[in-house]
Amino acid sequence: MHTRVRNRDWIAVCDGRKAIILENEGDAEYPTFAVREVMEHASLANRDLDSDKPGRVWESATTARSAIEPVDHHDLDEQAFLSEVSDRLDALLAANQLQHLIMVAPPRALGVLRKLYSPALRGAIRAEVDQDLVKVPVGELEDKFAFR
Repeated sequence: MHTRVRNRDWIAVCDGRKAIILENEGDAEYPTFAVREVMEHASLANRDLDSDKPGRVWESATTARSAIEPVDHHDLDEQAFLSEVSDRLDALLAANQLQHLIMVAPPRALGVLRKLYSPALRGAIRAEVDQDLVKVPVGELEDKFAFR
């Protein structure tokens, strides 16, 4: 990984269900990440979210019927969670707890997050890493970001 994490930089590692917010207490060569916050989102099973088969609509000019595209509730849940993560990072920035941030998320989640960034948060972001590292232990994250 070629992203340099300086002392006091914050790192947000997230996906659609979990976010880990870390702070580098070391330096760029030997980072030491301290976990500042963990956010998790419990996702229900599809059978609990969808109660019926997709609906149908009548065409206005004929007697034909068409199916309605079903709503992807998991996608909506993930977007809502990522919005909470973005809001929390904004709050930390407003409270002057973080100055610089590195976002680490899978490409799809990163795309959703980019739409949610406030101007202040966008200015605080030093780098974006498009990898799914939320299940990687903190010690391995330190090794990945070590700049030796």
